Amino acid sequence: MPSKKPKTKAAKRAKAKKVFDEGKAGKLHSGSKKGPLVKHGSAQEVAIALSESGQSKTKKKRPRSKPKK
Repeated sequence: MPSKKPKTKAAKRAKAKKVFDEGKAGKLHSGSKKGPLVKHGSAQEVAIALSESGQSKTKKKRPRSKPKK
């Protein structure tokens, strides 16, 4: 069962740090644990860290409705 994403800012930072540490140690996989290893310092490492910590979601502004004529 996958772990839940952290909710507090401190927990998100801790999760991102954990993922970066995995990448630095050469143990970070893309996709599942059977996937290929991610190279240190790659953009993929950053993307995985943000995704797992729940920081990659951008808030979308809802467009205002145009006034009817």
